Amino acid sequence: MRTIIVLLLGLLGAGTVAAQDRRNEQFYYPGSFNFQFLKRYPSGARLFNAFDYGHAVLYETLLTAPPARLDSVLAKEYRFLTTDLLVRPPRFQVAEETIEPKYAKLAWRAKQMFDWAHLLHRQIYDVYADERIPAAEKVRLVERITDYYLTRRDVAFTAVPKSMALMDEQPFSQVFRKNHVHFNGLIWAYHWLQVGLYEPLLTYDTPAAKQAGVDTTVGRFWAMVRQPETYPAVMPMTATIAPRFSAAHPRAAVIFDNLHMMHDIISDILRSPLIPASGKRAAIYAQLAEFRDPSQQTMTMDEWWMMGEMMGGIGLMGGPALGVAAPRDSTAMPMPHQH
Repeated sequence: MRTIIVLLLGLLGAGTVAAQDRRNEQFYYPGSFNFQFLKRYPSGARLFNAFDYGHAVLYETLLTAPPARLDSVLAKEYRFLTTDLLVRPPRFQVAEETIEPKYAKLAWRAKQMFDWAHLLHRQIYDVYADERIPAAEKVRLVERITDYYLTRRDVAFTAVPKSMALMDEQPFSQVFRKNHVHFNGLIWAYHWLQVGLYEPLLTYDTPAAKQAGVDTTVGRFWAMVRQPETYPAVMPMTATIAPRFSAAHPRAAVIFDNLHMMHDIISDILRSPLIPASGKRAAIYAQLAEFRDPSQQTMTMDEWWMMGEMMGGIGLMGGPALGVAAPRDSTAMPMPHQH
């Protein structure tokens, strides 16, 4: 067998092999808290499975649809997502490479980076959903999980906030959001919910109050979907939408903002006519390297905290997760509406 492998490598050529991406996948940080969010809050957790599909089908469509049909194909996918898949979301996490086979082949490293960051998202939900863990220990555990995430330097987004110019001021920037307003708004609504759902879990003390808070936040997401004109008009910033979470876990909050910026950047690269098909992989990989680098194109943490106001405030980002805005040092919040 070893001889056969050596012969195959020789036939393929060293340059071809060097160009291939390794899978190098890594599993969850171990703990009994894993999957508690799905168990206790399925209305939120299953939506995330649908979000995974939505991201995957968007990238595959942008990469493969003929330019003359792109608008109609995206409109069809948008209708499917908003009237079918989100209404009846998958029970289990989607294997995205089955939805985006050509994109995954083109940019496997991008898929790995997104998967690894989404795993961090899910594990933090799990920790805060687990009623067996004392509140103080939850904070420490999330920091350990964030440490674990950052050990994968090959696929981890830096925990240093990157400049918004990377998303808004490159030659290819904003082409997707300008040409596909509703689909872009839906993606930003995804990101609003992904960070917004931390707030009820950190704000309330009892399972019943947390459930009511999650219901409120999920309900606000659905209100956006039903009225697309209320979608976020600018990218939701974690510090603005989830101030309690961001104060408790600033590294994770920064990672998620960097992740969400990269989602926009890849949509723009795939959509941009300025980048030929032959150059899209290189363009994506250059951006991935930028977002792993903590030394360039960054902002200070103080600038990051103020960015939400500089971008127009919470009203342009979809509104507060719980229906009322809270400063990051607030210790008291009104109870959400009961359902």
